[in-house]
Order: sequence, then structure tokens, then C-alpha cells
Amino acid sequence: MQAVEISAFGAPEVLRLCERPTPVAGAGEALIRVAASGINRPDVLQRSGAYPPPLGASDLPGLEVAGVIEAGDAHALAQAGLKLGDRVCALVAGGGYAQYCVAPVGQCLPVPEGLNDVAAASLPETFFTVWSNVFDRADLQAGETLLIQGGTSGIGVTAIQLAKALGATVITTAGSDEKCAACIQLGADRAINYKTQDFAAEVMKLTEGRGANVVLDMVAGSYVAREVECLAEDGRLVIIAVQGGVKAEFNAGLVLRRRLVITGSTLRPRPVGFKTAIAQRLREQVWPLLVQGKVKPVIHRVFPAAQAAEAHALMESNQHIGKIVLTWA
Repeated sequence: MQAVEISAFGAPEVLRLCERPTPVAGAGEALIRVAASGINRPDVLQRSGAYPPPLGASDLPGLEVAGVIEAGDAHALAQAGLKLGDRVCALVAGGGYAQYCVAPVGQCLPVPEGLNDVAAASLPETFFTVWSNVFDRADLQAGETLLIQGGTSGIGVTAIQLAKALGATVITTAGSDEKCAACIQLGADRAINYKTQDFAAEVMKLTEGRGANVVLDMVAGSYVAREVECLAEDGRLVIIAVQGGVKAEFNAGLVLRRRLVITGSTLRPRPVGFKTAIAQRLREQVWPLLVQGKVKPVIHRVFPAAQAAEAHALMESNQHIGKIVLTWA
């Protein structure tokens, strides 16, 4: 099969089209003939040498795919309500940039009715991540206020739509007025240009001094102190990336007085059973929203797989709004 490999750690140009043996599905697994592969920020980190794949995972980048089930564990497929020939999208721990990919059956979901392969490939990584962190870990409830850092990222566009669909008020940050307008179009109640406004002060103003109930943070670093300042009583801060650095100083007194929770997670190394449980909740609670059009994939640009380097360069430019996807002939 054809695949895109990381020939050496470095800039986007190290991504190279190559030939690899077609993987074989084992117990509890499905072999997917891949039509489209989603691109995510962890792929960029892996390419640069900063995010090695978990033990036993493919060295090929790619955490999400969409395509057709070609082979697999018949019993596991039947238990999941799937069969050979079904169109699915799947979350994987690696190996997604390839014409064939093996995925745990529990991490495969049927392509929502009405969506093509490109749209389906954009779903797993961000939907699993947002659900696990915003709704499971942070327990966001209808009527609460969610602050999303980076509303036009793949995670951001997903979090905006899911939180709104499930009854929350959404405030988000973005790096330009154009991106702020895109967030509002997606359903955010307010969008703050973090380059021209102090997001913490704006959140307190917009919430009439109460603060946000939940913050979804992909920056960390110096942002943590300001997020602590604008959290409501019993607020929850969830850190899912550290683009601004791993060290933070903050007012611990506020954490005590407001009974704040500061937490975080990485999804990739978690066991299959954990991810399977998320998939089941997505299928029950989120997939109907996709079928009804209440939540929609946001695709910024599609590249042929041979242009993976250009796709990574676009992601690193931070000029995209939504997801970037590779397609396989």
C-alpha cells in the first residue's frame, strides 16, 4: 500500500510518500480501506519528534480515518453492529496516513448518514477529545458557560457546536477579527480577539462578574493564571495541549476560595476500552446531531495524500478554520 511516512524529524518536507506492507487486522480489529485521513496538531508534533507514538502503535502519522471495512474480527464487528463493506470512521493511535489502516472495532463508528468520506475523516480525533474532556472530565451542563481557547482550530469548531447543541453558552478566543466572525457563525455567543483584548477581563465582563464554568485550554503556559482568574465558583479548567509551554504560575488562593478544579488529559495512550466507551456515548448522543445537521464538520481544505507536506505547512501557519484532510485515490 501507499503511505506517508516521517523520513526524519523536522519540517513538513520530511513527510514522504512510500510503500508499506498492508497491515493485518488481529483480534478485535478491523482493516479499513482508507478514503480520507484527518490531520491534527499531534501529527505535527510527531513529525517534529516531540510526540512519539505509544508502544505498539504504527510509526506512520495519522489519528483518524474514514473508509470501508475490508476485513476484520467477525465476532467483534457483529457485536459492534458492523460488517464487511460498511463505511466507517475510526480513531487510531497511529497509521492513519495510509491506504489501509487497522483500527480497534470499538473505536470505529458508522459514517453519519449524509456525510462523505472527507467529512467523516474529520470527526474522530476532535469529537472523541472534546467529548472526553468537556463533557466527561469537566461535566459541562446545559446553562453553564464554556470558554474555548482557539475557537477556529479543529477542536474549537467541534467544541463550539457541541456545547451549543447541548445547551451551554459559549465564549471563545481567536487570533483575528475574521476568525472571531467565523466562531460566531458556528454558534459561539461571543468571540474575543486575544491579540487585541484581555480575554480574562472580557470573560468577567460578559458573565457579569461570575466567570466561566468550564475552560477548554490548548495553550497552558501563561494562560493558566488568567484562566484561573476568570473561572466561576466550582469552575473546571481542562488542559489538553501545551502550545504555550508546560510551566505555569497562578493564584492558588483563588483555586481554594472558588473551589476550582484544574485537570487535563491526553487521549492517544489511553486503552481501547476507555476509547470504546467514548465511542458509544458519541454514537448515542452526538451522531444523531450530525445526521440532523445540528452539528456539522468544518473542512478548511482537502489535499491529495502526496501533498501531506503542504497540508502540514498550512496547519503550522494557523491560517485554517476547521479541519485539514488528506484523500487517497
